Amino acid sequence: MKISQERFKQRRISLMEQMAPESIAIIPSGQMITRNNDAEYPFRQNSDFYYLTGFNEPEAVLVLLPGRKEGETVMFCRDRDKLMEIWNGYRAGPEGAVRDYAIDEAHSIAEVDNILPQLLDGMLRIYYSIGQYDDLDQQIRHWLNLIRSKSRQGAVAPTELVMLDHPLHEMRLIKDEDEVALMRRAGEISALGHVQAMKLCKPGVMEYQLEAEILHYFAMNGCRQPAYSTIVGGGENACILHYIENSEPLQNGDLVLIDAGCELDNYAGDITRTFPVNGHFSDEQKAIYELVLKAQKACIELAKPGVLWHEVHDESVKILTEGLIELGLLTGSLDDEISAGGYRDFYMHRIGHWLGMDVHDVGDYKIDGEWRPLRPGMVMTVEPGIYIAADNEKVEPRWRGIGVRIEDDVLITESGCEVLTSAVPKEVAEIEQLMAAG
Repeated sequence: MKISQERFKQRRISLMEQMAPESIAIIPSGQMITRNNDAEYPFRQNSDFYYLTGFNEPEAVLVLLPGRKEGETVMFCRDRDKLMEIWNGYRAGPEGAVRDYAIDEAHSIAEVDNILPQLLDGMLRIYYSIGQYDDLDQQIRHWLNLIRSKSRQGAVAPTELVMLDHPLHEMRLIKDEDEVALMRRAGEISALGHVQAMKLCKPGVMEYQLEAEILHYFAMNGCRQPAYSTIVGGGENACILHYIENSEPLQNGDLVLIDAGCELDNYAGDITRTFPVNGHFSDEQKAIYELVLKAQKACIELAKPGVLWHEVHDESVKILTEGLIELGLLTGSLDDEISAGGYRDFYMHRIGHWLGMDVHDVGDYKIDGEWRPLRPGMVMTVEPGIYIAADNEKVEPRWRGIGVRIEDDVLITESGCEVLTSAVPKEVAEIEQLMAAG
């Protein structure tokens, strides 16, 4: 399941159609990052660069030049090097970039300081996302100063710098059919990893053992890296939103919250499930869980074309606040608790985020200061939660230390939405049945 080179080429064409005449776009690849001493983290390509090329090597730069007769796409990348390839793996080289990636023209990255100033000369505008890579920011400044220094010889430096983020990220926000297929599969793998963890769970198992089970399932299905650091929080650890220590034993009578998703060909899954360590919800746990599930179902039902982004969140606030009042965890009226933000003691994040190549994916949530309407092709998470801190003395002790979040990945379609992560159960009876069978 791979995105075709024809698709990557069409994306480049679509981006260039949005660029002004006599302009140039510069898009860098990701970089190798040192972990410690001479060991490096696994390489992860820059999402914008990969979206436009499918090229998965560091030390590369893509240049787009709409209307250039000699070729509109130019790439700078590492040369083939037999010794380095023995140590670190195959390189495409400039020849491979042209042959295998539909690039018009390619050069060694060692030549970028000689060739790129020539491509900049005479252009009026640069499209570039400044602030990502300091080294390249400084290089571009150097190239501009170099061109300016030759103005008496007729060189003309660009006079306008435009952030590339907006047009490119608006493209990435609306997924094409290839992306949807990848994200559907990423959602399925992520979901079945959660199923494995539910089956393994029992009192005394360590949080990191559930994490290992999930990551093992991801890897066995072609996803060697998770999309983000896995959260496995048992008991009161579930009330820490980004808990990643995953170092404690799971206790009988507690809930465990798992937030985990795989990355498949640079596309993310993102799922949260909460379930009882011993396979059976207590009355208090079930009450909180059913309330969160009610809110999540209502928000998924609401997610359809034309609905404004914030309306989905507001629906979650309304339902959760109503439920917290009914359970006695909040004591004011619905309007008062919402306007005063009383619910934020228990629900302190928003309903979700865009999902795609980045787990918190790109794309504006507002346009001209107004919340944007949902459109077909958008993928969002829907993840309401209630977190009752262990030291919250405003509530009865029986409620303290309960943390519940339920999260699914939702594709907006022409007629409504599709849940991409439905392969893992979330109904109380289904969860208890699965864990009993496991």
